[in-house]
Amino acid sequence: MTINKQTIRDHGQHYRPRMACLKKVEAFVVEMQDPKTGVKGTEQKLNVTTIPHVITGQDVLAWIVNKMKVSTEEAQAFGTMLVAYGYVYPLQNHRKLVLCPDATLYRFQTPYFWPSQKWGGEDTDYAIYLAKRNIRKKGMLEPYEQEHYNHLHNWMNNKWDFIVMQATEQYKAAKERKKPDRVVLDCQERAYWIVQRPPGQTRSAMDYGVNRLIDPNADENFTYDHYRRVNIFLQQAIMRSKVKSTVSLGALVKYTTTYKNHDPFLAPCLPSNPWQTDNDLYWQLNLRTVDVPTSMRVERWSFSFFDLLSDPRGRADFKLFLKKEFSGENIAFWEAAEEMKWGPASSMTENAETTFKTFLKPGAPRWINIDGRTMGLTVKGLDCPHRYVLDAAQTHIFLLMKKDTFYRYLKSPVYKDMQKKALNPEPHNFSDAQLENNARNRNPGVSPILLWQQEEADRAAAAAASAPIDVKKMMSKLDRK
Repeated sequence: MTINKQTIRDHGQHYRPRMACLKKVEAFVVEMQDPKTGVKGTEQKLNVTTIPHVITGQDVLAWIVNKMKVSTEEAQAFGTMLVAYGYVYPLQNHRKLVLCPDATLYRFQTPYFWPSQKWGGEDTDYAIYLAKRNIRKKGMLEPYEQEHYNHLHNWMNNKWDFIVMQATEQYKAAKERKKPDRVVLDCQERAYWIVQRPPGQTRSAMDYGVNRLIDPNADENFTYDHYRRVNIFLQQAIMRSKVKSTVSLGALVKYTTTYKNHDPFLAPCLPSNPWQTDNDLYWQLNLRTVDVPTSMRVERWSFSFFDLLSDPRGRADFKLFLKKEFSGENIAFWEAAEEMKWGPASSMTENAETTFKTFLKPGAPRWINIDGRTMGLTVKGLDCPHRYVLDAAQTHIFLLMKKDTFYRYLKSPVYKDMQKKALNPEPHNFSDAQLENNARNRNPGVSPILLWQQEEADRAAAAAASAPIDVKKMMSKLDRK
């Protein structure tokens, strides 16, 4: 019987856009290991064992600065990238994948374990490594390794005897080596798996994202229709209105200056970044309906009227101001238009009728002041309601509040009192032990279902408060009492 082998295309690292970058990095690493012009390595003792070709972090940093003619910060960032990808690995603290600019000991990884190799870290290989390490350490694995070991044992229980047999044979073969070679091989293998299978809550540099299903280097045969669409696109681009570069750059500088302290890429999160520290105090201080917001959040309300309305807490504070100004019907109509636009289609007719009776009907309890033409078009459109029937009136009310009410709100005692009461959390720097404890005792956070139920309850309460009052019904209740 003949078995026809189908050619399977490599949709993995071969088509990664990062592969070209890794090739350049590997050429740089080869140059770093040059015996004459590279980083000088010496023999060092590690646990009463002499390890050859050991380098220090400060030597690597100095060599990168001298070779690339860059600053110390840039050189350290590049060196940290080399450690994160596993080209250089630490000998003592193997879980800290950064380049320390001191006497910390490092070694160059063998090319067999470089990320650009075709073979990847499969679960079977990792299970064999953990089983071999479990035999050597007599069951004393690290917590994250023990967790992976138990998971793989349960998942691959059908072939676990084979895995243990392979691990035992490798362990026996390693014992026949000399002790320095055995220690070096163990460090290399451990450094490889700390990159491929990092501890929990640790971001791996090998997270590439979605695989590319086509070869970007393959030649494509363009058709006549492709060139026709390219010509249409270029013609539209030529006819598009232009903006002076000075104006656009000025707007970009203004926007960056305004929002730079609120960008998590440019400024740190206060009191700490929950994605890095597993401490959810930042999320608790910035809940959607928190009683006392932070000063950064209150400051963002003053940037634009859209930022104020986008924040539920800021919108609630703006409603309080409008209530004191006896103009709460404007924000109520804007919210009704948003509900019409984004709400369920089943309640669209009911929402249109309620909006007409509450805001647009002559003599309505919360009648809004818009021009006659917009009012006529809106009322006529409500005969056959759709999601965007209130867009014209909503835009008119939005601009009215933006040009007049918004700036009066920023000067009002309501906003100034909120600025005084706002919280200013201090930055909290966690130690390594605290970070591990936070990762171990991580709070699951607030359930999205609870948040959704709270939003529905607030929405129902707001709808009941904005609904028109039936005077006859209320008088009949009073008469019965």
